[in-house]
Amino acid sequence: MYGYETYEDDWSRQQNKLVRQLEKAINGEYSAIQCYEKLAELAPDEKQRKGIMEIREDEVKHFQRFAQIYTSLTGVQPQPKVTASCPESYRDGVEFAFQDEQETVDFYREVADGVADRSVSKAFNRAAADEQNHAVWFLYYLVGLKG
Repeated sequence: MYGYETYEDDWSRQQNKLVRQLEKAINGEYSAIQCYEKLAELAPDEKQRKGIMEIREDEVKHFQRFAQIYTSLTGVQPQPKVTASCPESYRDGVEFAFQDEQETVDFYREVADGVADRSVSKAFNRAAADEQNHAVWFLYYLVGLKG
């Protein structure tokens, strides 16, 4: 009986940890969606505006997938909130986005490596790959601004 309680407690802790990680991911994606809308409006040309809107669309897909996982685990819809303010200037916003995307890659890979469910792991690994690609684009935009 003792082993069963330990297993149940461990499973419950793992599920609670995953729910917290999903909440962080959902809020991060929600914040990015809002920020990238603003950055697209500030973009110096149509090419960068379109690129940022494509990145934003990826963030919407991540948000939807993570919300779906969250709902399947908890039985309730997430209540997303903006957790990071988007800088006011385009240059500062692009630099902020680059750094945020890089940090998000590390977080998503950590979640993917620590979760037992393969479909959840796959969702986080896919999002991590997208975030890395986004970071490259934001770095490209940043270098162009400094050049």
